[in-house]
Amino acid sequence: MSGPIETRSTLRTPLARVLGSGSAKQGVHHWWAQRMTSIALVPLTLWFVFALAGLPSFEHAVVRAWIGAGWTPVWLTLLVLVLCHHSLSGVQVVIEDYLHGKGIKIAALLASQFAHGIVAVACVFAIVKLALA
Repeated sequence: MSGPIETRSTLRTPLARVLGSGSAKQGVHHWWAQRMTSIALVPLTLWFVFALAGLPSFEHAVVRAWIGAGWTPVWLTLLVLVLCHHSLSGVQVVIEDYLHGKGIKIAALLASQFAHGIVAVACVFAIVKLALA
């Protein structure tokens, strides 16, 4: 004799059973954040490339003056932070997909977050230092 749960689950399609099993909120958030950072990187990268192409030279004094001018440090900081977040999300997906041991996976995720954090802080520090010099 089968109970109501078994009867109900056998009447559902395989897709309905998969969609109804477990919470996908974090995965959806991660996927959405990856897409949003991708979209944000398009205009930021185009701005960066065209701004650099418009410089008369790449001498230290010229680049330093450019970084300190107007909204440039704000856009550069935004570019660095969005790029680091996007990279962190991508590396996280690779680690979760290809490392199968729980301990090594956690260690790799922590190392990735630490490394991305150091890069982001170092880049923001450099931008602020050059902008205020």
